[in-house]
Amino acid sequence: MKNPSVDKKKIVICISGMTGCGKSTVAKRLAAKYGLDYFSGGDALKLLAKEEGYRSDVTGWWETTEGLKFLTQRMGDPAFDRRIDEKLLELAKQGNVVLDSWTMPWLLKDGFKIWLEASPNVRAKRVVTRDSISQKEALDALTKKDEQTRQIYKNLYGFDLGYDLSPFNLVLATDELEPEEVYHAICLVTDRLVFGEA
Repeated sequence: MKNPSVDKKKIVICISGMTGCGKSTVAKRLAAKYGLDYFSGGDALKLLAKEEGYRSDVTGWWETTEGLKFLTQRMGDPAFDRRIDEKLLELAKQGNVVLDSWTMPWLLKDGFKIWLEASPNVRAKRVVTRDSISQKEALDALTKKDEQTRQIYKNLYGFDLGYDLSPFNLVLATDELEPEEVYHAICLVTDRLVFGEA
């Protein structure tokens, strides 16, 4: 449903958090609720991976051996990430968008920025459910992915993903919350701080 406030100003909402925290689900729901476009940096990277010959169109691809191999490739060639970030910055400039991204909270000056915090064990459980792999496999893959992703962005932009939370307007710990509760909590704050609704 289109929110009348959207037409008055260019809304940019950034959702961030480590893999398995639920950011994509929340970001899509917020986009639908407020009548905003949705764009995922991770989905865009998967398309680039496909162009490179990877079979990236499967659920949970990032946690597979192939997905982790692409992560290593990205570490050696920052062009992949720069291309995606340029596109995201362009979309932010146009406004009225929800960006599901690891980089935009640091690269964008404006926008409402949300970080979803979840512990490695909780994130691994969610990945197990999503990708049908064991808890140990999920935890190992997430640990490796977290380290490499953090290194990519530290090298590229100098920020410490998952540790430096200074850009965020809202940091929400999600371990004890159901997905519906996370969504409603974010809506409550977004309604008030972004759209000025009581």
